[in-house]
Amino acid sequence: MAKKENAAKRKKPKFLRVEWHKKIKLGRSVKKNRKWRAAKGIHNKIRLNNKGRSVRPRVGFGSDKKIRGMVNGFEATKVMNLNDLKLVKKEHGIIIGKVGRKKREEIIRRTEEIGAVILNKYGKGEKLENAA
Repeated sequence: MAKKENAAKRKKPKFLRVEWHKKIKLGRSVKKNRKWRAAKGIHNKIRLNNKGRSVRPRVGFGSDKKIRGMVNGFEATKVMNLNDLKLVKKEHGIIIGKVGRKKREEIIRRTEEIGAVILNKYGKGEKLENAA
């Protein structure tokens, strides 16, 4: 189970919407609402790239082509059932989809036989139960 060569991903700034911290609907209290929307105003300081303001997403902030889309250095494949598991290559990482406990345990057992890596081995709350 050797990890694939993983060039270090560069740290990117968080691209947050203009004035997200002032309005509840833009994500002051709910993080998922803080997603980027382009600044449109004529005098908008972010659109004008004023120094000291947050940066806008641009070409060049993306990942390298060889590591784009990888999860922890593995090409991820989503597995929902045992038939999906047959298509997985040994060097790929497996992400178990939204399945029940019985099917999840069966997938985990079969994956260990194959020798592939599970990237999300534990579901909600399972890690604590297994550790105790």
